[in-house]
Amino acid sequence: MRNSKSVVFTIIAINLALAAFAQKEKNTTASPEAKSAFTKAFPAASKVKWEKEKANYEVNFVQNGQTMSAVYDAKGNLQETEQDIKIAELPAGVVDYIKQNYKGATVKEAARITKANGEINYEAEVNKKDLVFDTKGKFIKEAKD
Repeated sequence: MRNSKSVVFTIIAINLALAAFAQKEKNTTASPEAKSAFTKAFPAASKVKWEKEKANYEVNFVQNGQTMSAVYDAKGNLQETEQDIKIAELPAGVVDYIKQNYKGATVKEAARITKANGEINYEAEVNKKDLVFDTKGKFIKEAKD
């Protein structure tokens, strides 16, 4: 009986440790350079949450009532920003592409992505996938959400 209790205790301890580790990864602390660059670029940001995204840091936040995110490298260089938009704000070509290639599907969320070089893309979430388009609505790529 004592053996089964220790096994249960061990399993609980492992699960708690894994849960704590997962939380640390999701609400990670960015490099000081990334944090500094973000604070300068978005001084009025609220509800700030950092996450590790491969070699970069993604920060989700609210600015002037708008839900946004930004991606910085460890040196504090802005890679891109993403701003939630209304589905109606997507270029017409996006809607046409989705109607043709995802029959009956609806767009759950939409965003405007601005790359560091000024290039603008649009993102539409359909069937738990992010579809990325250029400003004319031409399909670029599909990524898992």
